[in-house]
Amino acid sequence: MLSQLREQVPWLQQIEWHEQLGSTQDRARELIEAGAPLPCLIGADLQTGGRGRGKHRWWTGQGALATSLVIDPTEFAAQSDAPLPPQLALAAGVAVCHAVRGLLTDETVGLHWPNDVYVGQRKLAGILTEALSPRRVIIGIGLNSNNTLDEAPAELRATAVTLRDLIGSPVDAAALLVSLLHELRAALRLLYEQPSELGREFAALALQRGQMLLLRQGDLHHAGRCLGIAADGGLQLETESGLRTFYSGTLSSEDL
Repeated sequence: MLSQLREQVPWLQQIEWHEQLGSTQDRARELIEAGAPLPCLIGADLQTGGRGRGKHRWWTGQGALATSLVIDPTEFAAQSDAPLPPQLALAAGVAVCHAVRGLLTDETVGLHWPNDVYVGQRKLAGILTEALSPRRVIIGIGLNSNNTLDEAPAELRATAVTLRDLIGSPVDAAALLVSLLHELRAALRLLYEQPSELGREFAALALQRGQMLLLRQGDLHHAGRCLGIAADGGLQLETESGLRTFYSGTLSSEDL
C-alpha cells in the first residue's frame, strides 16, 4: 500500500499507515499539532474507534478503507483568505462516487445529504470533515471496501453495504485508494474554481430526491419532500410553507 501511494500520489507530503488505529481523525489532529507537512494522509487496516458526525460511531470492519487526509484548503483557492466552502463533505462524496463507479457499473451510486455515499438504499461510505483552522482541515473517509457485513453489528446489516459483498470478491484496495485520492483532489479544485460544475454533480447524484424527509435542528423539526441538493450544498425541501434550503441538521424518515 505505502509504496504504491508514494509512487502514484506524489503530491502527498507525508503518509502514515497503521495495522490498527483507534481513529485516523484523532491521529490527524496529533500530526497537525506536531507540524506535519501537508497534504498528509493517515490510514489504517483496522480502525477500532472511528467517529461519525456528532456522537455517532463509525463501524470499520477488517478490510475497510479508513483514511484521513489533512489539507491546506488555500492550496486550491485563488486567495489565501478564502472562506472554507460548506460543500466540502459533499465534494468528497462526489470523489468517492467517481472512484467506485467503475466497480459498480450495474448499481446506483450517489449522495445522501449531508455527508454519505449510498448504493441504492444502503450506506457505502461516510465522510467527516473537521476544520482545526482556516489552513488545517481534515477530510475523513470511511469506505466499506474489503470488509463484509457478515462481520458487522446486526443493526447495520440491513442498512450498510460493502464493495466486496456487492462484487463477490475483494477489490484492489491500493488502486482504489489511489483513484479516490486523485478524484478528491480534482473535486477540491472544482469546488474552488468551478463550483457551479460541482453543483451539477450534487444535483445528479442526489439519491434522496423525491423522498419525504424529516430534518431535525435541535428542538425544531422540518418535514418535506426532498427536491435535491442545491449547488451551494444546501438540502432543498418542499415544506408546508414552501421551498426551503437547509445547511445543517440531522435527517431521518421517522414520524412521517
